[in-house]
Amino acid sequence: MHFTYVNPTQINFGQGQIQSIQSNIPVEQKVLVIYGGGSIKNNGVYDQVVNALKDHTWCEFSGVEPNPTKETLDRAVAIVKEQSIDFILAVGGGSVIDGSKYVAAAAKYDGDGWDIMLGQHRVTSAVPLGAILTLPATGSESNMGAVVTKAETQDKLSFMTPHVQPKFAVMDPDVMKTLPEKQLINGIVDAWVHVCEQYITRRHDAMVQDGYAEALLRNLKTLGEQFDERDNDAWRANLMWSANQALNGLIGSGVPHDWATHMIGHEFTALWGVDHARSLAIVQPSLLRNQIDAKRAKLEQMGKNVFGLAQSDDLAEQAIAAIEAFYQSLGVTTQFSEYENGKEDAVEAVIEQLSQHGMTALGENQAIDLEQSRRILSLAIA
Repeated sequence: MHFTYVNPTQINFGQGQIQSIQSNIPVEQKVLVIYGGGSIKNNGVYDQVVNALKDHTWCEFSGVEPNPTKETLDRAVAIVKEQSIDFILAVGGGSVIDGSKYVAAAAKYDGDGWDIMLGQHRVTSAVPLGAILTLPATGSESNMGAVVTKAETQDKLSFMTPHVQPKFAVMDPDVMKTLPEKQLINGIVDAWVHVCEQYITRRHDAMVQDGYAEALLRNLKTLGEQFDERDNDAWRANLMWSANQALNGLIGSGVPHDWATHMIGHEFTALWGVDHARSLAIVQPSLLRNQIDAKRAKLEQMGKNVFGLAQSDDLAEQAIAAIEAFYQSLGVTTQFSEYENGKEDAVEAVIEQLSQHGMTALGENQAIDLEQSRRILSLAIA
């Protein structure tokens, strides 16, 4: 273990916390509120935001997609520049928050914001931002990462910089009451894979990180098993907090990371519009089977400590099957069949995207080259 860890995002957790933004955003700062398709106007969140900002000067930008696009976000960048916005308030799930991070960084850059995603511009400053979380899944409300899509070229890329870490995150579980069942399921799956990417790697001596990761996985497993109780206040609060803790940097400190499932899954979203979480469920079991020798020790550990399986010669295989069964119990498919042409064409389409994006040595050991990715995809695509 060798790391530096800090998480400066102030968390305001619990019912009624949206009003806290009154004091979290200086009244003299001009605010741009960024949100998605307008569901916040139907569930009362928008009205709470308007009330909380009654003493502020503010304007709004709506229409951020479930997978935020550069094309849409660049319009918000123009507003920030033209109206001299001092603070961005993201109201939504991971997509809105990720998109707002892009806006915050691109607004401080004179060139094309996509240069940030390509690594051709290093972010040195950003418009400060805060988040009101409405969909628990990504942990974006208290981390420094973002994923954005360029619709024109079907590129889905990520960037990380501490300059876009939210100053605060409001997490009121009540906002989940009107979420569709599919989005709640996606939140469970997304958070689950976030933990796995930092846990199912290779053996190490970081007992706290492993133990905390296993606690989060057990929480998410229980929440999935108790999905029929999702109208319960405790159920909502525990999902919201578990998803946040899955990707706030703590369980990944000083341990190996994988993220290959995400890198491959992103291409399913870019090419075919597959929900992010569901792309992960499609890729992960096949990837784990492909990498089982390197990951055997941690899969066995997960089998015992998360699923309660007994020691056996095929414990790692049983753990993968248990992961797959968990997704399927939520009605989430673990194979992809919605491609237009033949299976070979679908596999090669993803391989071409991975090649273009330089994703040629993935995983904690950089052992997943394009040939291994092809084998994974051959299992993952029906």
